[in-house]
Amino acid sequence: MGTVITIIVIVLVVLVAAAALYTYQRRRTEQLQQRFGPEYERTLEQAGDRKEALRDLRGREQRRAKLDVHPLSEKSAEQYRAEWSGLQQGFVDAPGDAVAQADRLVLRMMREAGYPVDDFDQRADDISVDHPKVAQNYRQAHSVAVAQSQGPVDTEDLRQAVTAYRRLVVALLENPADLNGHTHSKEQHS
Repeated sequence: MGTVITIIVIVLVVLVAAAALYTYQRRRTEQLQQRFGPEYERTLEQAGDRKEALRDLRGREQRRAKLDVHPLSEKSAEQYRAEWSGLQQGFVDAPGDAVAQADRLVLRMMREAGYPVDDFDQRADDISVDHPKVAQNYRQAHSVAVAQSQGPVDTEDLRQAVTAYRRLVVALLENPADLNGHTHSKEQHS
């Protein structure tokens, strides 16, 4: 009889542990879905496997936690706002140049804020942790900038690229990441 009770206790302990692990993993997945929003779906689609996508997103969070990302100084922010304003005004006369300038402006802003900028894909992944709703916009805008550097691009695509860059510029200027790598911004709630 003692052996049967021992086996039942062991089975119950294993079942409780499995249930706790499942609940933890489910909650963590829901947290990543909520935090990354559309970036979660994009990563899942790109990875083709839920475990791989979750590993990727957790890796982004861990990498981002090691970065010294900080708000831009008020002086820099004002200079970037003025440069952005001029860039938008110049779009009418030279839309291709405006997209190229926007790409360079965002790169400088990210560098100054503490994001590594050597590799575009890594840069987009890093920004997705703090600003998941603008990461895909950044990817799309950058692809238009790259296409424009190789030849003419449709004006509507250029307009959409500048609009997408604007979303990231606003996020970097007005909604900087806090010390924990999270943002408290309108763009997260919209």
